[in-house]
Amino acid sequence: MTSSREGSLEAPTRHAIDWQNPDFLDESALFKELERVFDICHGCRRCFNLCQSFPTLFDAVDESPTGELDGVTKAAYWEVVDNCYLCDMCYMTKCPYVPPHPFNLDFPHLMLRAKAFKYEKMPVRARDRVLSSTDLVGNLAGIPVISEVVNAVNHSTLGRKVLQSALGVHVDANVPDYHSRSYRSRHAARTAPALVAEPAGATRGKVALFTTCYCNRNEPDIAADLRAVFEHNGIPVAIAAREKCCGMPKLELGDLKAVAALKDVNIPELVRMVDAGYDIVAPIPSCVLMYKQELPLLFPGDPDVQKVKAAIYDPFEYLWLRHREGKLKTDFARELGKVSYHVPCHLRVQNIGLKTRDVLKLVPNTTLDTIERCSGHNGTYAVKQEFHDTSMKIGKPVMTRVENAKPDFYSSDCPMAGHQIESGIAGEAGPRHPLTLLRMAYGLPENGQ
Repeated sequence: MTSSREGSLEAPTRHAIDWQNPDFLDESALFKELERVFDICHGCRRCFNLCQSFPTLFDAVDESPTGELDGVTKAAYWEVVDNCYLCDMCYMTKCPYVPPHPFNLDFPHLMLRAKAFKYEKMPVRARDRVLSSTDLVGNLAGIPVISEVVNAVNHSTLGRKVLQSALGVHVDANVPDYHSRSYRSRHAARTAPALVAEPAGATRGKVALFTTCYCNRNEPDIAADLRAVFEHNGIPVAIAAREKCCGMPKLELGDLKAVAALKDVNIPELVRMVDAGYDIVAPIPSCVLMYKQELPLLFPGDPDVQKVKAAIYDPFEYLWLRHREGKLKTDFARELGKVSYHVPCHLRVQNIGLKTRDVLKLVPNTTLDTIERCSGHNGTYAVKQEFHDTSMKIGKPVMTRVENAKPDFYSSDCPMAGHQIESGIAGEAGPRHPLTLLRMAYGLPENGQ
């Protein structure tokens, strides 16, 4: 392995994912690249303290008969792949060999390639198909009466044991409630106020909300809080006529054909909103990242995908851009005190800075302890029986820091990460989403009503 570090000080670049090339799923070509990259990682080991993929790889090498990669079994390769949840932190924060370095190392997208091979060529567990089918699960679990049964089962010890036995969902993992009255149905039933906001910088002053599966069925109040905060600032909030999952759960599974099908539903609807003068916001960082990064890399030649990429924002990114132009209200009615604020991995890798922190710091007598470490939730990883204990180990430093801080509130832009933290700390107080905290600071009515 050469010791050249040429290009390592340049900004990392991302190559398009050539997933429709037949070589992408060629087993020989895949394992040749896995061996090349794993050997580089073994020689470097800077990422030992990120996800479990790297300790799994390094332990397999150290325990092999040769003490080198050539002694590692292919079964161990798949353990490395299974422990990657595509957080992108190795690529964005640790690896010195990312492009334009001549090693051209993109560990997360190599893991995506391996996951796609595994999905297409190997058996897929029913549990993994179910967990990644968020629209289907949400629609079924959101049926009146059925939602009450589902929630009751998820909150009962016996029900969770059955769920673990039948599907492999860990008995202690946080499983969200389902609402029969979705956010999109709430929004369709309401009369929108007549608001007109001026453009400010790159923002056009009216937004189309990509609700997300989670905020539509699991925590619709987060979407309502976003609407309340934006409308308090004179920014009208609309929704597209049709919306499906952004595709991140299917990406994590390696089902790229399903990602493409979801893209074909969502992108035309979002483009219609952009062409009508709307910017796009989404309250879940993973969904924003899907449109900002993953879909543009999977479909680099699709101009509509590129149009949506240029128009989508994290909510606090959007609010901060307007604040810089003097267009954000600071008529806060209450302080927040001490807030432990967790920055999700899929927000960190967007390279927009800590805009949630910056906006919340505008609230008088509010201090933030900002935590830039993984919570361990990571999509469906933390709910799976075989990975839950590892997920709690990964998130332990975050949980300890929150518990020791004794904050007035703890918060994460990813609500699932917030509940992962909740599951590892003492006390009954749950997390408050940053949008909820901002609504509270403005003194707006609860749940955006």
